Amino acid sequence: MPAEARSPRLAVLIDADNASAKIADGLFEEIANLGEASVRRIYGDFANARSKGWIDVLARHAIIPQQQFAYTTGKNASDITLVIDAMDLLHSGRFDGFCLVSSDSDFTRLASRIREQGIDVFGFGEQKTPESFRQACRRFIYTENLLPAPIPNESGPVQAQKSLQPPSAATPIIKKVIAQIESEDGWVSLGAVGTQLANLSSDFDPRTYGFRKLSDLVRKTSAFDIEQMQGGHLRIRLKQPIQRSSA
Repeated sequence: MPAEARSPRLAVLIDADNASAKIADGLFEEIANLGEASVRRIYGDFANARSKGWIDVLARHAIIPQQQFAYTTGKNASDITLVIDAMDLLHSGRFDGFCLVSSDSDFTRLASRIREQGIDVFGFGEQKTPESFRQACRRFIYTENLLPAPIPNESGPVQAQKSLQPPSAATPIIKKVIAQIESEDGWVSLGAVGTQLANLSSDFDPRTYGFRKLSDLVRKTSAFDIEQMQGGHLRIRLKQPIQRSSA
């Protein structure tokens, strides 16, 4: 009987100074979709108010804290320790990917160096994260999309979590991807579009526009025709002008 394929082994390294503890549950749910979080470490001065919030969630997610006292002002000792540990883990050869949780552009070179070794890097940070770090990652997930959903109350129905951008903002990049995919009649597989979107823009995520599925986002833009094929597969094309019959 063949051995069961093992999930990709991931090292999760969190910059406590640049990540909110509110994302913890959503973060590890997202990481579970990518692989097995074999190493879970967080770096910061947990006596500092910015990092203190993480103390309550460490045990729940089996995160190992790496305390860094702020002996001097200037360069953050936590960042340096995180980078040293990342390189040690990289050279151990035991990991298939790294999850770097920070909005700090200082980790751009680290992400690039890990990828040079042929290892995937998944970045997690706020929408304000500089583009250099976002694009250095194979995929970048905005932590705003990982926050818990609103809790219902007696005053009325739950409001949907506010999207970071309107659906129409996704139209240009989807059009660009369709143009890059060869097609004789203009129709392209939605699956192929999703794959190319991930390759073209590491931070593309339907949740940024208020939707969990790419198909729902495409429909909401009203810029594309969408058709269900035999077998349930979807294909899309640029919306065609309505042909008016001559009188």
